[in-house]
Parts: sequence; C-alpha cells; structure tokens
Amino acid sequence: MKKITFNSNKNIISKALVEYRQKRNLSQGELAAKMQTMNVNIDQQMISKIEKNQRQVTDYEFACFCRCLNISPDEMMKYFDEYLE
Repeated sequence: MKKITFNSNKNIISKALVEYRQKRNLSQGELAAKMQTMNVNIDQQMISKIEKNQRQVTDYEFACFCRCLNISPDEMMKYFDEYLE
C-alpha cells in the first residue's frame, strides 16, 4: 500500500495548528473537545499526531479546525509555501 505524503509530509497544517491553538490558549484536549461538539471523532492523541506531522487531516477536520480556532482556511494554510521546498 502506497503511503500518501506531500514532500514527505502527512499534512501541511501542523505548524499553523500549533500556532493558532496556542494563541487561543487551548490545550490539545480542549481543542479535541471543541471538535467533538462539531461531531468530529478526534481526541488529544490524534491532535498531537497532526501537530507532529504524523497524521493526515481530512477535509472536514480542516474545516472544523478553522471554525474552532476562528481562523480562515488561508490562515491555516499560511506555511504552505514552506512545504513546497
């Protein structure tokens, strides 16, 4: 089975997710709880793996992260160009 990566990365939001979560003074567990209120089945360990770039992110998780952190998709993608190098 082929592993899906982008320039050896499992996702391209890890840096921004950490940055905006910390700016909002949320723990990984608190963010997971907010995501769960949106019917996203995610826990603290999954968020940790996303932030460490060890787990892929689905489109609905991406959208819900943006909502929970009150940021635009463009803000979540702010480090995209670094992943192109």
